This record gives sequence, structure tokens and C-alpha cells, in this order.
Amino acid sequence: MIRALNTAATGMQAQQTNMDVISNNMANVNTAGFKRSRAEFEDLLYQNEKEPGTATGMNAVTPTGVQVGLGVRTAAVQRDMSAIGSAVMTKRALDVMIEGPGFFQVQTPDGQIAYTRDGQFRPDANGRIVDKNGNVLQPEINIPAEATNIEIAPNGEVKIQVGETDAPQTIGQIDIANFVNPAGLRSVGRNLYMQTGSSGQAQVVRPGLSGAGFLGQGQFESSNVNIVDEMVNMITAQRAYESNSKAIQAADQMLQTINSLR
Repeated sequence: MIRALNTAATGMQAQQTNMDVISNNMANVNTAGFKRSRAEFEDLLYQNEKEPGTATGMNAVTPTGVQVGLGVRTAAVQRDMSAIGSAVMTKRALDVMIEGPGFFQVQTPDGQIAYTRDGQFRPDANGRIVDKNGNVLQPEINIPAEATNIEIAPNGEVKIQVGETDAPQTIGQIDIANFVNPAGLRSVGRNLYMQTGSSGQAQVVRPGLSGAGFLGQGQFESSNVNIVDEMVNMITAQRAYESNSKAIQAADQMLQTINSLR
């Protein structure tokens, strides 16, 4: 009977983690470039009271055996990198969206390269293109103060126009990074990811080449969270949590019955 208490407790812990993941998805429904996650579970070890295939008599074996499971645990939290969020039109020159796979590269203050899907950029005091936290877009591009128009082509080429009659001039190129397993990137907050051994090495390419997406100027990518799906998942997790709590109550009542025997 104690086994049932522990097994149901693991179910409650797993559903608590599931609710934590769902809550984070819902909290970031309006976060630019956010990718939803889902909790994945696996069963624990089994207590084998009778092995499958055990001989039960002359020329007879048990077909299934007796195996009692000991609960569940959270195996992974999978981030859905395949689904792209919808485009939010802003018409700002430095709002850029990757229309397909890939990540922008930014350099953090400690010199590391981080990756993001959030394309809401702006110039800093020195004219460098940076994100909302001041991380510098890589390769570094400087916008002259006298620039009157900025054009970012689908292939990442950045052009500016100084005067109304002057011809546009190219000042830089925005490249994007691809990964064999983007779900293996490590989330570090602030819409940033870091490379890990699971994600593989970053493959820096021109937009539109080698399976990477093109760039769209004047727009940015919204979250790929579907609030209706998350509400359904939340209700399912809540009911599963309640069911496991009922199992604990039932096991407790059975123990109480045993203890009251005379």
C-alpha cells in the first residue's frame, strides 16, 4: 500500500512540473520570438513479481508476468522550434523577422555569442545595431547618423541612403545561424539561447541559403504559443493532478482500514 502512495506522489510531482511549463508558455504569449515548450514524461522502474516467460508448469510459461510500475518522472522539456510565430507588422526599419529556420547572432557584454529569434533591433549611441538589451548584432553593422533611409534585403544585405538623390550604398550583411538540433540550445533568458553540445555547432549562412529563412523588414516574429491549446493543456494537467491526489486518499483509506482490524 505504501507503494501506491509513493507512485501517486510521483504523478503529482510530474503534473506540477507540467503546470510550471504551461504557465511559462502562457506568461510569454506576447514575448517576441518566444518558442513554447512541453514537458515529456517517462515511467520509472518496475517491480517484477513474476518475470514474463516464467515457467508455470510442464511445457507452460506465463505470457505476461507480474510487473508493477513505480511511478513517473519528467524526462525532458522539449522546446518547439519548428513552429514559427506570426508576423507583427511595425514598419520600423530595424525590425526584422526570419521567415523560416535560423537565429540572429548577438554578442553579449562578456564577449559570448548568443542566438535569438527576436528581431527588434535599434541603433545605440555609436550607431551599432543592437537588441533591446544592448547586445550587438553580429556581424557588427554601424548606421551613420546622416542616414535617411535603411533598407534590409531578404538576403540580409543592409543598404542606407544619405540624401534624397544619392544612390543607396551597402554598409553590411546580416547573416543568420542554423543548428542541426535547435531544440538543444540552452535558454538563458532575455530571448537569448546559447550553443550546447546537444545543439551542434552553429552554421552561419546567408539568409535563404542552406535551408535558412529569408529576412523580412518592418516586422518581427511573435510568440508561437497558442493560448487555447495551453488552456486545454492546463485543464488536463489539473485533472491529472487531482486524479493522483485521489489515489493517495484511496491508499490512505485502505491503510486506515488495515490499521483498524482487530
